[in-house]
Amino acid sequence: MPRTVTVGLDGSPESRAAAEWAAREAELLGAAVQLVHVWEPVPEPMALAPVVSERTHLSWTERVPREAAQELRRHHPDLDVTTEQLTGVPAQVLAETAGTADLLVLGSRALGGLGGFLVGSVSLSVVAHARQPVVLVRSGNRAGQEHTTGGKDSRNGEDSEESEESAGPPSAEVPFRPVVLGLDTRRPDPGPIEFAFEAALRRGTSLRVVHGWYPPPYYGYAVPADAELYTAVEVGEAAGLTEALRPWRQKYPDVAVEERSAAGSPARLLVEAAEDASLVVVGRRVRRNPLGAHIGHVTHAVLHHATAPVAVVAHD
Repeated sequence: MPRTVTVGLDGSPESRAAAEWAAREAELLGAAVQLVHVWEPVPEPMALAPVVSERTHLSWTERVPREAAQELRRHHPDLDVTTEQLTGVPAQVLAETAGTADLLVLGSRALGGLGGFLVGSVSLSVVAHARQPVVLVRSGNRAGQEHTTGGKDSRNGEDSEESEESAGPPSAEVPFRPVVLGLDTRRPDPGPIEFAFEAALRRGTSLRVVHGWYPPPYYGYAVPADAELYTAVEVGEAAGLTEALRPWRQKYPDVAVEERSAAGSPARLLVEAAEDASLVVVGRRVRRNPLGAHIGHVTHAVLHHATAPVAVVAHD
């Protein structure tokens, strides 16, 4: 079966940025792009007195994937792009659609300043229930921001050297920024690790693995603080990270790995490490309880505050 990168479209600038990112990723994967728009019928009480007719509404929604496909084909003429119009509850339909794709890509909107990013209820629900990897892309994301030529300000859309029209990827000679992986050494599930190594390999870039840990609860109450205890914990956590990555270094000898083990909030360390990343990879444990988001506080924080695209990989 051909590889497929699926994009959830709603006509917003965020979803158009997601479609463009998906096209670049599909070219790296040698995959096709499927643009999916989910039309949710108007509830019957509202339909009895519609502002616009149902036919007009449906006609407008059909334009969304069609025009997005035309735009992608213009920037990526060799890419196989298809469209699909589905009906139902968007979060549920997109989560089900993700099951037949290698990757599902959605958009998220910047709030500005220090407010982070707005991850809507549909995106959070899809992330929480999709079994395939889901990538969230920020509005305004452009190809140059994933490469080392972009200045720091380009993360905020202030790069004057690259216009909004230059949607295509930079030259192959321009290296990608690192891929960042958040790793819990106590539960080093292979799913997110393999995804991150593969992402770094196809980009020809390094992998930065971040592990955050907290000192023992009793450490803060020691009078005076035991420096030897802290050092022992620090060395042990770093050794645990090295050991967890050992088989993956052997499997991917062409990927340069940078290990970062530090005391502190894993979410904060990941967000800081993502400032110059091309992609951030985090895991999500699959939970059987159908209620709630179940994405974990670290993943939730990274989704809302990391500036790079974020890939959430479900694992048991």
